[in-house]
Amino acid sequence: MKFSLFRKPKQQPEPEKPAVPPEEPKEEAVAPPQEQKQETVAPPVEQKQETAETLNKTYLKAMPLKELTDLENIKNEVKNGNIIILRVTPLANKSIDEVKSAVNELYEFTESIGGDIARLGEERVVICPKNMRIWREKTPVSNEPLPTAA
Repeated sequence: MKFSLFRKPKQQPEPEKPAVPPEEPKEEAVAPPQEQKQETVAPPVEQKQETAETLNKTYLKAMPLKELTDLENIKNEVKNGNIIILRVTPLANKSIDEVKSAVNELYEFTESIGGDIARLGEERVVICPKNMRIWREKTPVSNEPLPTAA
């Protein structure tokens, strides 16, 4: 409840209006179907802006590779500009040969679109879209002989 220092003026009750029998609906008063479609189909302006912002964003998505049929979904995500961290363990539990085939297919796909692909540990692979690279630390190779225990 709101507290006010000032008193509100009393409102006068409106005079009663005489009862009017309800009118029968007229067919002419119904709007044509075209006008109704225009009102319901037009989305608000805010939704258009939000959609445009969403299309320009890059997402990092973690996905499991359960079957070879999942490859098309993974490729579509990368084509849309998203970075995929792919867990290959579910497919590896079924068949190592299918994992090798899937990774080779993803490697060729990534190379063809100008993206990048790399292994993350024993059970994950990261796939990046075009114009994005994975940083790899280069370990220096020295020409010195390795120390031996003898």
